Amino acid sequence: FPSFFAQELFGKLVLPGQSVVTRAKCMQWWEVHMKHKKPEVRLFHLLRDPKNQFVTRADWKRRLAVLLDTHPGLDFLKATPEFQDRYLECVVERIYYVNNRACNDKLSVHDLTLSNLVRVLKYVDEEQDINKVLDYFSYEHFYVLYCKFWELDADHDFLLDRDDLVKLCNYTLTYRIVDRIFSGACRPLSSGVAEKLGYHDFIWLLLSEEDKTSDTAINYWFRAIDLDDDGYITPYEMEFFYKEQLHRMDCLAQEVVQFEDILCQMTDMVKPAREGYVTVLDLKRCKQAGVFFNVLFNLTKFIQYDQKDPTQIFNERATPELSDWDRYAKVEYQRLAMEEDQGELGDEADWDAQNEGSTPEP
Repeated sequence: FPSFFAQELFGKLVLPGQSVVTRAKCMQWWEVHMKHKKPEVRLFHLLRDPKNQFVTRADWKRRLAVLLDTHPGLDFLKATPEFQDRYLECVVERIYYVNNRACNDKLSVHDLTLSNLVRVLKYVDEEQDINKVLDYFSYEHFYVLYCKFWELDADHDFLLDRDDLVKLCNYTLTYRIVDRIFSGACRPLSSGVAEKLGYHDFIWLLLSEEDKTSDTAINYWFRAIDLDDDGYITPYEMEFFYKEQLHRMDCLAQEVVQFEDILCQMTDMVKPAREGYVTVLDLKRCKQAGVFFNVLFNLTKFIQYDQKDPTQIFNERATPELSDWDRYAKVEYQRLAMEEDQGELGDEADWDAQNEGSTPEP
């Protein structure tokens, strides 16, 4: 186990009212939870509450809290406990985004077995620069997610409404897809406030928007486009979303591509097993899900693809080991850090001094 889980392991082994672990208790734990078991299964038993056969977000937060006090790459956060909390929430939400296939609060032993969490946790334990751990734990990735949320949250109530969200990336998303996000079609909203997007909801949204190649993102956007929730995207549903793209093209004096032509191109690209009915499996198999979705609701990325943006092509070829999200976060962090250095973000900050009084340090 990583060193920051030592306290948790001790808590599992020590008997109530004692401060010393007995050999008998160690042997009992070994026989039941460790012997002949995979590392992922051992991790599962360490993290879960003994009453449950799953690991919750609260379990992860409690176990990872030690990391905030012990990792040298996170020392600077000790002066701002509120951002320690936000960072930890982001890490846990990213873990669930990638690995929780049921999209609930219950990470199963099967989920952990299929994950890379054992390897990543070991890497976190060994690597002093937390930003080198791109999976889940990068502070720079958290900084991008948090600041993008903060920029959109005009009234700083830690909730986003439709008017806030449509401003994302310079109004890149269509109103129709924003409506679907707020309807809970992509993912049930967790903010607890009707018609409002919370911080956790936004993490799922931005990760899905900036990297549409992951399984989670494909599922996320598929549910948005599948209006009747029958497991298929049909030409009718594609046209419903594309109509707003047509209007935008016309308003921006872009060359208008009619839906009939787009439908032919999309069909050739995806090659659905059943003509006229696109499934999640079709999109995952074709390796072009990002293009498919961008055509329907992200005009900026659609135009970049159509014009074969040379910068995007260069970045992809220069960094094949990075995901689309990794590339986006790297560029966006540099932009945000530059703005912070210039004092631009500080002038805009009007948070309550005892709550989120500022953005975190870059």
